[in-house]
Amino acid sequence: MKLLVYSAKEFEIPFLKKANNNRFEVTYTQNALNSQTALNAIGYKAISIFSGDDASAIVLEKLWSIGVRYITLRSSGHNNLNLKTAKRFGFHVANAADYSPHAIAEHATAILLALNRKIVLADNQVHNYNFSQNALMGYNLHGKTVGIIGTGRIGSIMAKIMNGFGCKILAYDLVPDHDLIELCNVTYTHLDVLCNDSDIISLHIPMNYENYHFINKERLAQMKNDVILVNTARGELVDTNALIEALEAKLIAGYATDVYEKEQGVFFNDHSKNGIKDKRLWKLLTYPNVLLTPHQAFITKEALKNIADITFENLHNWSQGNISKHELGMELINS
Repeated sequence: MKLLVYSAKEFEIPFLKKANNNRFEVTYTQNALNSQTALNAIGYKAISIFSGDDASAIVLEKLWSIGVRYITLRSSGHNNLNLKTAKRFGFHVANAADYSPHAIAEHATAILLALNRKIVLADNQVHNYNFSQNALMGYNLHGKTVGIIGTGRIGSIMAKIMNGFGCKILAYDLVPDHDLIELCNVTYTHLDVLCNDSDIISLHIPMNYENYHFINKERLAQMKNDVILVNTARGELVDTNALIEALEAKLIAGYATDVYEKEQGVFFNDHSKNGIKDKRLWKLLTYPNVLLTPHQAFITKEALKNIADITFENLHNWSQGNISKHELGMELINS
C-alpha cells in the first residue's frame, strides 16, 4: 500500500520514517491537501493529512475518484474532514486521538504563565539591555479560580496541573469525571457560573457544529474583567470579532492561544517577508495582552513519536484487511 503524506513538516518526517521502518512506500510533500493538490494522490491508496488540510466533500470526491481509500489523520481533531461524506463514499478514516494529552495541557499552562508573568515582554526588554521591572507585574496562580471547559483527555490533565498550583477548579462538561472530583476537588457547575466566577478559563472541547463560536459576545460579557482566556483546542471555538471587541473594551484581561479561527493558508508557513493579509489576525497581534503561538502545542518528541506510531498502526491494520481501533465514524456507515 502506497501512502502520500500531505503537509509533511521537516521536524516530523524522521519520526514518521522510523515508525514506518520501510514497511510501506511513502512519499512526503509539504503541500497541504486541497481541491488542486488532491490530484497529487493519483496512484496512492492511502493519504495522511494534518489539521490544516482541506478534506471537504469536494476534495473527498476527487480523492475517491482517483482511487484513494484510506485517510489517516496526524491529529486528534478532525473538523477539517467531512466525516459523513467520507463514510458515504466508503473511505476508512482514523485519527491520532491519544497521541499526547500532556503535551497540549502543558503548553496551555506555559502560555498562561508566559502571558500572566509577562515573560515575552521581559525577554524582549533584557535583550535590549532594559532591566526595568515596571511593566512586569503578574499574579499568583495559587488560590485563583480556574474554569476548565471540557474535562476529557486534555482537560483532565489541565485540571491536575492547576490543582498542583493550588487553584480552585470549576469545570463544565456534559459527562463529569468523578475521579477529578475526588482527586482534584473539581466542582462541576453550569457554564454561566464558570464564566462568572473564574479568574482563568481554559478551553478543551472539540470543534464541531454545536461548539462553533462557543465563546461569543454573550459569554465574553459574562466573564470577569481580569480573566485570562486560554485556548489550545481549536480557533473556531472563539468568535474572533467578539474577542477583539472584548479586548478593545477591556472586558477581559488577556488571551493566550495556540490556535486561530482562520489558520488555513497562514499557519504552518513563514510569512516574515511578505506579511499577512488577515486584518483580524494582524489586529490580535497588536495587543500586548494577547499571546499567540503557531499551533505548536503538539510539537514534543513524545507526541510526534506517538503520532507517527499511530499513523502506521492504522496503515498496517488496513493493509491486513482489519479495522483500526482509531477508526472514526463507524456509526455513520449505515446512516
